[in-house]
Amino acid sequence: MTNYNAVLARNTENAPKNIGPYSQTVAYSHYNNLSAQLPIDPKTGKLVTGGAKEQAEQCFTNIKAIVDSIDHSMNDIVKITIHVKNIKDVDAIDGVYKSFFTSYLPTRTVVVVADLQMDALVQIDALVSHGEGTIPNAPQAGDLIKLTNETSNAPMSSLSTQAVAFSHYNNLSAQLPIDPKSGRLVTGGVKEQTIQSLKNIKAILESLDVPFDDIVKLNIFLKDFSDVEAVNEVYTTFFPDSAIARAVAYVPARTIIAASALPMDALVQIEAVVSHGDGTPPQLVEDRHGLIIEANNTKEAPISSLSTQTVAFSHYNHISAQLPVDSKTGELVAGGVKEQAQQCLANIKAIIESVDHVMEDVVKVNVFLKNIADVDAVNEAYKAFFPEGTPARTVVGVSDLTGEALIQIDAVVANAEGTPPVA
Repeated sequence: MTNYNAVLARNTENAPKNIGPYSQTVAYSHYNNLSAQLPIDPKTGKLVTGGAKEQAEQCFTNIKAIVDSIDHSMNDIVKITIHVKNIKDVDAIDGVYKSFFTSYLPTRTVVVVADLQMDALVQIDALVSHGEGTIPNAPQAGDLIKLTNETSNAPMSSLSTQAVAFSHYNNLSAQLPIDPKSGRLVTGGVKEQTIQSLKNIKAILESLDVPFDDIVKLNIFLKDFSDVEAVNEVYTTFFPDSAIARAVAYVPARTIIAASALPMDALVQIEAVVSHGDGTPPQLVEDRHGLIIEANNTKEAPISSLSTQTVAFSHYNHISAQLPVDSKTGELVAGGVKEQAQQCLANIKAIIESVDHVMEDVVKVNVFLKNIADVDAVNEAYKAFFPEGTPARTVVGVSDLTGEALIQIDAVVANAEGTPPVA
């Protein structure tokens, strides 16, 4: 990686001190990646008193403090992810949410998870636009604008925007298996629901004149983790989508997450990160057309026919969730969660090095734990890979993982060289 762009980690005393080896926000190029915020009062270092409403207020207050500290505003938020312990608390959280986003609405994902650190009821993370970029002492295009998009061919929500583009990425709200004509879940089981979720994503992309194969990363949330095979059966009918993609067997990077519950009692929901080669104004046409997606797999990490290990577009690499599988044996590594965390991170390191990058280029890490109490053991392994604690991070407890895995980890990585034909 060159010094043309710099990974910029920042912290503020106005938000809670990190309870692990991570930074509150890490900017790279045109995005700020925030660590998930727990409902911690920064003055006391403890959870605020009260229920989900009070905890959500504190989470958003912490996010606002971080955003304010880097001279941005809440309207610069592109995407919000809400992890909640109890689906019944979503209405209370939504009431708080509306008070922080009174006009513009970001894209949004809501998922019920098995557990959160400190036994919190809710945690919230955010992706924030960063128009000034991260070239040291050389502001880039601080006047870049967000482009929002809505189409009646996909479900609409009063709480989120279907797609928000900034610079060279479109971020989509998680799509539930809702028929946009009826506003209800489609009939049938998980296969039918997966089809509808992917159809909704496709409808949004078509409304933007963006092909389905411009998807860089997918996150699939499953209420019943045993439904993975049924979902994969549907998935292979959507990817690859075009003749060009089929010729190179392109599939996006992917993470599958066990949800304890989903809105509307759905069995599945899917969110997508999409390349946006057109960029957003005032980028000029001659400066922005023709960027390509670069997908890469290495034998030094586990390979799957259903996902690409790393997919780069413009100035970011998106890495598929890595399980604690030894690529040489194809088996889970021996030992407990610490050894499994080491293997997940070793796989990520192998993938990153295969595209001529280093672990210092990682800007965001997402950790999914079968037992949230294992986070201290994970941190022991984690510090060996991130001694400076630079990447932003989100940790959630999940109800299930593949096989006997205790952990899976995915990551977002800086890509300073960009993707062709960047000059």
